Amino acid sequence: MINKDIEAILMTAARARAAGHVDEAVRHYNAILSSGNEHPVALNALGMDMLGRGDPIGASAFFARAIRVDPSAPELWMNLAKAQRESGDDAAERLALDGALAIDQRHFMALVRLAEWHDRRGEGVAAAERWSQVLTLAMAFDERPPAIEALLAHARAVIARERADLAARIDTALETSRSALDANERRRVDACIDHALGRRPIYTNQCAGIHFPFLPADEFFSRQQFPWLTQLEAQTGTIREELLRVLVEDAALFQPYVAMEPGTPQNKWSPLDGSVAWSAMHLWKDGRRDDANCARVPRTATIVESLPLSDLPGRTPTVFFSILQPGAHLPAHTGVSNVRAIIHLPLIVPPGCSFRVGGETRDWVEGEAWVFDDTIEHEAWNRSDRMRAILILDAWNPHIADHERAMLRTFFATSGDGAEAAKLRVTD
Repeated sequence: MINKDIEAILMTAARARAAGHVDEAVRHYNAILSSGNEHPVALNALGMDMLGRGDPIGASAFFARAIRVDPSAPELWMNLAKAQRESGDDAAERLALDGALAIDQRHFMALVRLAEWHDRRGEGVAAAERWSQVLTLAMAFDERPPAIEALLAHARAVIARERADLAARIDTALETSRSALDANERRRVDACIDHALGRRPIYTNQCAGIHFPFLPADEFFSRQQFPWLTQLEAQTGTIREELLRVLVEDAALFQPYVAMEPGTPQNKWSPLDGSVAWSAMHLWKDGRRDDANCARVPRTATIVESLPLSDLPGRTPTVFFSILQPGAHLPAHTGVSNVRAIIHLPLIVPPGCSFRVGGETRDWVEGEAWVFDDTIEHEAWNRSDRMRAILILDAWNPHIADHERAMLRTFFATSGDGAEAAKLRVTD
C-alpha cells in the first residue's frame, strides 16, 4: 500500500470516527496494519479505541508499537502513560512520562502526571518539586480553565504542606543553637533560613540557590580574608605537574562541564552542551570526594585536604580542574549561593585569557590565586591558541561567622543537602 492510499484511508477513518461510526473507523485502521504498514496514526487510534473499551493493556501494546515507529512524538508517550496508569503499572507509567519529558522538559501535562504519580505514592518532597515546576509553567498561560486552576490549587497545597513539614524539622534541629544566641547574633542566619523556607523575602540580589542576606557583595574578595592563599600558591608547580600527567596519560577523565538533560530548551549554554571546549575533572563534587580521581593526583588531593574549604553536607566543597580550550567563551552567568567564595588557582594560562566579575576584568596569572563571589555576574574568555587550565575550589564566604556556619551545616544536614528547601518555594 503506497503512502497516498494510506492517507486516503486515514481520512476516511477520521470521518467515520467523527460521525460516530467507531467500528467502521477501527476496520480502516486495521486494514492499514494488515497491509504491513506500522503507521503511528493508525496504531495510536487503535490504542485510544482500546482505552475507550476498557482494555488499557491492549491499548499499551498499540501505543508502544506507535512509539517504536515515531519515538519523538511526546503525545504518544503520554497516551502510553495513561494506559499504564489505568492498568495499575506505576513503574511503566513512570518510564512513559520520562519518555515524554526527555523530548520536552517543559511538557505541562507530563509534569502534572508525574506530580500526581508522586502524590499517589506518598512521595511528598518529590511531588512538591514537580508541582513547583507546574506552577512555574502555568505562569505563562494567558487563560486558565477551571480544571487547570484546580490543579494549581492542589499544587500550592502540596507545596505548602511539605514546606511546613520541612520548616518544623529545621526549627527543631536549630532550637538549641538559636537559644544560645541573642537576636542580633541570629539575625542574618535566621533571615537566610526563613528565606530558603519561603517565610520572608530578601530585598537584594538573588542567588540561584540559597541566599545568605546582608553580606557585602564583593566582586573579588580581599586576599587578607584568605591568609592561606600563599600556602596554596606555593604548591602551584606540584599541582600543575600532576595535572599535566593526567592530561597525557588519561585525558578521558576530563568530561564536558555542561551536560544538560535531554529535552532541555535552547539556552545560552546550549553551544557548550556536551562540548570539551569547557571540560572538568572533579576531585570533590557537591561535598563528595572522588577517590578514583584523587588517586590520580594524590599530592594535589593532600594539598586540598589541608585547606579550610567550605563544608556543607551534600553541597560543598567542589574542587575541580577546569580546562578552557582555545577560542572558548563562557557566557555571563551567576552562581548558586553566596555562602561560598570561589577560588581560582591558575596553572596554565597563555596570553589572552581573561575573566570578568561584575564591573572588573582581570587576566589570570599562573600561580596567583584570587577569590570572588560567583553570585555576581561573571564570564570568561580564552582568546589564545592554547588551552587554559585552573584549579577551582570553594571556601566559606569570609563574612559568615563561625556560629552561622555551624547553623548552616545543621540546616543542610536536616534538609537532606538543602534540595528540599529550594524545591518547595512557591511561584505563581
